[in-house]
Amino acid sequence: MTTSQTKTIDCQVHCYERNRPERPWAGYLQGPDEVTGDDMVAAMDAVGVDGAVLISPLSMYRYDASYALEVHAKHPTRFGLVRPFDPHSDSIPDEMAEWASNEGVVGARIMLTAEPFEADHPGLHQILVAAAGVGLPVNVMCSTKLPLFRELARRHPNTRMIVDHLGIAQPPAPPAPDEPWSDLPEVLSLAELDNVAIKISGAGTLSHEPFPYSDIWEPLRQIFDAYGLERCLWGTDWTRATNLLTYQQGVDAFRVTDQLSDDERAILMAGSLREVYRWEPGQG
Repeated sequence: MTTSQTKTIDCQVHCYERNRPERPWAGYLQGPDEVTGDDMVAAMDAVGVDGAVLISPLSMYRYDASYALEVHAKHPTRFGLVRPFDPHSDSIPDEMAEWASNEGVVGARIMLTAEPFEADHPGLHQILVAAAGVGLPVNVMCSTKLPLFRELARRHPNTRMIVDHLGIAQPPAPPAPDEPWSDLPEVLSLAELDNVAIKISGAGTLSHEPFPYSDIWEPLRQIFDAYGLERCLWGTDWTRATNLLTYQQGVDAFRVTDQLSDDERAILMAGSLREVYRWEPGQG
């Protein structure tokens, strides 16, 4: 385990059981047949990752975060928890308050890519207002939906909003898109909104080169310069990336590169997450 001064914290991982009648999958998430909390802790331990933000997967469990809560109960010092919220629910404020009352909860999530939402959708605004009311940042899956994200962030300046996965559509399997960074100008423009942070997650899946993915650094540096490293949160999006790279490669691509100074690496791979989520490994 690394020291408290050099902790490594992954901003997004997923854990799930095998599909079984007691907790059936609603759909499918790219990845292995099962990645339990124990499996994820073992993977982190193998490469010296101290903790991670565990996102309950919408595609498998919809809005039921019971497995994420079970994982946290078993590994209370290793995971912060985020769950997706249903914009069509008629009890969003109560659900948000209940979620925030659980040990280990650090955020909420909106999946703008799940359906063709409009900027005036009342449920989206209820989630953002309710999250701000309980002090939780909102992770937003918004690739291909960046104009909608911008409008929501503009209307809710008091809600901390986090762009998932660079705001860039990322592949579940090789190859990387021909022009993976085509939406970069719009991603950069979101940095002008002070309440917006961004996950530097899954970046290696956009590379046309083998590990350590040297072609990702020019666009990443533009993001760092636009947002400031204090608003950039490193992560792997494990397990979605399993067909493109190993967990160790997702971690080491940022550890071994000479594109980051030690101080920059410390901010990107832990410090910014501590500030945005107000959480770090070791807290129950």
